[in-house]
Amino acid sequence: MSTREELIKKYSEDLKDKCNVTPDMDLLTKVTIGCGPSIYNADASTVASTQQSELETVKNNFLIKKLGLKDGPELDKAIETVIEKYGKSNKHKYRAVVYYLLTVHFKKESLYK
Repeated sequence: MSTREELIKKYSEDLKDKCNVTPDMDLLTKVTIGCGPSIYNADASTVASTQQSELETVKNNFLIKKLGLKDGPELDKAIETVIEKYGKSNKHKYRAVVYYLLTVHFKKESLYK
């Protein structure tokens, strides 16, 4: 099993165990690939949900640039909802899992087909 496959398996387990979500493995794989090399870097592979600058990065680089959404309060609310679902006390919120949940939240799965 490749490193990427192992990470996808770990992300899948997080979705099931911590978020109570049964992932679409094809979508999860594509979202993970879309994260690029950041998934292999311990710091970049997670989202520091207590840092406002990190949440702005998620909003600007993923929601606005990647998903093509318009900036507005609904983006911040969605990020907050996803962080809540993942568990605020959970220190290791994987970027690919957060991006997967946001993709599903905004019903933008078609961007990964």
